[in-house]
Amino acid sequence: MEEVFNKIRKYNGWDGQFPETGFERSFYLNKISGFIGNRLVKVLTGQRRTGKSYLMRQIMQSLTGKIGVNPQNIFYLNKEFSASVDIKTSDDLENLFLYYKEKLNVSGKIYLFLDEIQNIDNWEGFVNSYSQDFTQDYELFITGSNSNLLSGEFASFLSGRYVEFEIFPFSFFEYAALKKIEISRDVFLDYLRFGGLPELFHLDMEEVQRYYVESLKNTIVLRDIVGRHNIKDLTLLEDTFNFLMTNTGNLSSVSSIVSWFKNRNKKTNYETLSSYIGYLKDTFVVHQVERYNLRGKQVLGGEFKYYLNDLAFKNFLFGFFPEDIGHHLENYIYIQLRRMGFKVRVGLINNMEVDFVAEVPGRKLYVQVCYMLNSQKVFDREFGNLLQIKDNHEKVVVSLDEMKFSDYEGIKHLRPWELV
Repeated sequence: MEEVFNKIRKYNGWDGQFPETGFERSFYLNKISGFIGNRLVKVLTGQRRTGKSYLMRQIMQSLTGKIGVNPQNIFYLNKEFSASVDIKTSDDLENLFLYYKEKLNVSGKIYLFLDEIQNIDNWEGFVNSYSQDFTQDYELFITGSNSNLLSGEFASFLSGRYVEFEIFPFSFFEYAALKKIEISRDVFLDYLRFGGLPELFHLDMEEVQRYYVESLKNTIVLRDIVGRHNIKDLTLLEDTFNFLMTNTGNLSSVSSIVSWFKNRNKKTNYETLSSYIGYLKDTFVVHQVERYNLRGKQVLGGEFKYYLNDLAFKNFLFGFFPEDIGHHLENYIYIQLRRMGFKVRVGLINNMEVDFVAEVPGRKLYVQVCYMLNSQKVFDREFGNLLQIKDNHEKVVVSLDEMKFSDYEGIKHLRPWELV
């Protein structure tokens, strides 16, 4: 274990110097800080390359800087780094951790940060053991890029003893802060085109940016999906992703997508396509949103809407066009609501659609989204759908109009950046 220990040393702050921590994501740091200091396992999930590793290092730096934790009491392992290639099983991890404790003669509480832990076989047993070990004080932080991280055996082991934080790409506010520019309509349109993948901000040429997004897509498809599942038709998997990317916000069913492929002489079936969509959802790259009957208060099966975790995939791989703006705005509002912690569904009332029904304990919000309220017909449609809902919960219409309109019968008009 000495060789592995020496390799990972540079990624730890045992000498008091932490690796680069990047742009501070105070929104997540503030949320997570409220849960530090107990035995709950802190689980950071989300799509690849959304900044989970940087956020981990920011938490580590905060522990030493604000709380005064000895840097040697923080153990960090990133399974994506070549330095940890020999850590393949929970036994390997156990041996490395024990070597670390002995080598540094660590005493007192230890904070364990385990990055992309799903790449270690039987990791669940290690996390469960140390999070529940009452002979010594441990606090664990783990990350993963697959939604199945919190399913199965681990969820059974730690039922009620972990807290999850889904990490999204940079928000519009983070985008503006990073670029040090004032929030405006034009800046927001730039954000819709560019997206919020953190690494893109370090790449200047559009060709290089496009190459990065393509490479990330290939990593998600080839490594995270093909590497874990018995994929018989890689082309179909990529075509499925492409279909969902170019049909964001449109109602679709698995059956209708199967028919769409068959009309283009691409053979598939319901079971295969349903599995492929599920694999894409597991990587967080797309989100499936169910419909909800507001009168009957029941979920409507069959048809769903799909939204991208980041618009960079569509814009850099398929282009950004004026007719995309309305769909992209809707995609942004969905992700923003999720970032705010809401459970989000598509509403249906009296055969009229409500774009989003968003709920958290103690709050419900109905949202209509449109590019511009540029005619009486559009105004009547967007506000009229919300007027069908006869309750006192918040109702808003979000658009990109330059002018801010007055409230109408209790319904607020917001620009996208005002939804916080």
